[in-house]
Amino acid sequence: MHDLISKLLTKRGITEASEVSAFLNPDYELHTHDSFLLAGMDVAVERLLQAIERGERVAIYADFDCDGIPGAALLSDLFEKIGYSNFEVYLPHRDREGYGFHTEAIEALAARDVKLIITVDVGTTAIEAVAFAKEKGVDVIVTDHHEVTDTLPEAVAVLNPKLGEYPFPHLCGAAVAFKLAQAALAEGKRRHLESFAKIPDGWEKWLLDLVAIATVADMVPLTGENRTLVHWGLQVLRKSPRPGIQALCNKLRLRQSELTESDIGFSIAPRVNAASRMDEPDLALRLLVTRDRAEAENLTAQLEKLNARRKGVVASLVKQARAHVKERFTEDDRVVVLGNPEWKPALLGLAANSIMADRGGVVCMWGRDANGKLKGSCRSDGDISLLDLFGNAEDVFEEYGGHRASGGFTVISEHVHRLPEVLARAAETTHPLSAVSALEHDISLTLPDISSALFKELSRMAPFGIGNPKPVFLLSNTTIVGVKRFGKEQNHVEVMLECRTSGVSARAFEFFKSPQDFSFSPEPGRFANLLATLERDSYRGGLALRIVDIVPTQ
Repeated sequence: MHDLISKLLTKRGITEASEVSAFLNPDYELHTHDSFLLAGMDVAVERLLQAIERGERVAIYADFDCDGIPGAALLSDLFEKIGYSNFEVYLPHRDREGYGFHTEAIEALAARDVKLIITVDVGTTAIEAVAFAKEKGVDVIVTDHHEVTDTLPEAVAVLNPKLGEYPFPHLCGAAVAFKLAQAALAEGKRRHLESFAKIPDGWEKWLLDLVAIATVADMVPLTGENRTLVHWGLQVLRKSPRPGIQALCNKLRLRQSELTESDIGFSIAPRVNAASRMDEPDLALRLLVTRDRAEAENLTAQLEKLNARRKGVVASLVKQARAHVKERFTEDDRVVVLGNPEWKPALLGLAANSIMADRGGVVCMWGRDANGKLKGSCRSDGDISLLDLFGNAEDVFEEYGGHRASGGFTVISEHVHRLPEVLARAAETTHPLSAVSALEHDISLTLPDISSALFKELSRMAPFGIGNPKPVFLLSNTTIVGVKRFGKEQNHVEVMLECRTSGVSARAFEFFKSPQDFSFSPEPGRFANLLATLERDSYRGGLALRIVDIVPTQ
């Protein structure tokens, strides 16, 4: 093992030989857990097989994001594989219905003679909706990963890795759905059911491409079992026969055989999410499940148009929001609240994230949905947990939910104008989370150290993400020899560097900052230290440095 990798693993607390081996060489059999360890799995599988044997109509009810949609696609693939056609997929409309398990949808499904609903990425807290389904004669199997409350819905089973004694609580929603598919296949084969017996052993691993997409997109920790699922999921994704994946790669000029977690995060997931943000969630589902190449190309073209339109609308929202922030808030304000009834709630999370990246703290933005409800999204830099913040201001909300760094809410109309004041006051009584101070950098290097061999070694530590960030290098002894802005708004920067002793040069870039956002503004001729990660340059070939910060030499 390269000394550099050893040092980086040590910094991550990975020192034991078994831990190092598991980290660098994830073994699918050894490092994933038995799906029947999920509490309630045996009951869920029994009810699912019963529905199949009886020929009952089954509905897959999935959230509309890039966790729920891949989860729905993999369950759809399972039904197709066993030759079971009496099923449908229901994706709630992001704007008209919003997140959650809705009674109106259940009523419509029951009217179509659905007898079993399997949720994906939703349902852990849906006590009333599950009770309503029961009244309608519809059983529910919940597959979800969201936080568990004191009371669970009276479903056939609630499959959630945060329940019981499952060894890894951080699976995404699609991964839980995958566990159900895996368990159903195993039990169906054990019982020698005809539709299952013909399926080759291990076929379910072909579903791991969808699990990898969802796990990366949903930003769950890429540690433990998730690391193994994404590692092998990327292997599947790189040779996936799905026409939709192939069409997407062709359209975006991605080399399918070299796809990485970054390609999922920056290229694939935004297109899947664009479908629901721009009112067409079914487009993304169809792209993932279609077996027709012409349809895949047509769907990819539609998604690309939606994504381009989404970018334009979000850019306009961010521009408006920045102007409001400049007028109404100071740098000392920990919470920024912005709203406009004309704003589309489905896009506000993206806009809030941009404003949060500008200034840190908490940023909340609200708009009016298609049903006239005032809904919003919040982003936090992590210093304050949004769930804690919402809990300290719950009297103004109709509902709220989310995670530490991102969340959503529906605000009671008569309280919307109190929201800035109430959240600012709530922030004062919300204890900051214990800060884990990240080191400025992992390892010091010089420009001559940057090489393809080094990148190859670093790639052994991938997939990178939450819980396993890309290593940050301190590159000292450099001279800035050129600075160029690029992008429509000239808000990105490219910096050319040269080593002061060897003369070796390198190109560094940052897509999300302008020169004034660094610790000092880079100018040709100045000496500097660079904090950066090492990336493959997918546009020009070779390697490039992605800038974290530029600091003056001491």
